[in-house]
Amino acid sequence: MAKQVVREAARQRRRPTRTGTVLSEEIIVRTALRVLREHGSTGLTARRLGAALGADPSTLYRYFAGMDDLARAIGDELMGRALDNWTATGDWRTDLRALGRAIYDAYLAHPQAALLTASRVTGRPREIAVDETILGILRGAGLPDPVAVGVYHTFIDQSLAFAALDAGSLALADEARAGDEEMWHTTYARLPAESHPHIAATAPLLARHMPHSAYPAALEMLLEHTAAHLTSSGT
Repeated sequence: MAKQVVREAARQRRRPTRTGTVLSEEIIVRTALRVLREHGSTGLTARRLGAALGADPSTLYRYFAGMDDLARAIGDELMGRALDNWTATGDWRTDLRALGRAIYDAYLAHPQAALLTASRVTGRPREIAVDETILGILRGAGLPDPVAVGVYHTFIDQSLAFAALDAGSLALADEARAGDEEMWHTTYARLPAESHPHIAATAPLLARHMPHSAYPAALEMLLEHTAAHLTSSGT
């Protein structure tokens, strides 16, 4: 059973850690991001995080119900950073494009955290604020609610799915990632046209495109799809 999280007022009476830091959820999440960067998505443990904070590992449970609760808080932090780096213009297409890129970039800035949290629903305030913003853009553009929800679903899943996919590549060792990218030159480009005519015909283009993320192109496709809905509804 998860331990009961201590309320904020009780936490504030705690003494500083061995390093002189007065803990808070923000400090713990920020330190967890550093631990993830240094040790990978499987390397985030209460013991390791406690050592990085200069605190007993059990102290973490005054702030979070468990490591899964901390993972949700990390995801919420990344969502919040995306919203912090976004400014509304009033043009739905511009705003949705910029917010999608902000979400993608926030997760890609922390690849190991992206692998840990991109598939999670946190239910926390900053994630909720992002969801409210996306739905506000879509409903404000004039989409009927069923269409707005469908586009929202596709938009957020697309942003996080590409973030997780591309984070997986960034999380690889440099040698492994370079080997994957070189495969388009060393293997695909050498396939004979007799057995693989379509790959052979497009090999130079594949080598040029495949090492880069397809997220920008996929995002534009979704925006065009959304614009088509607005046109068909006369909005």
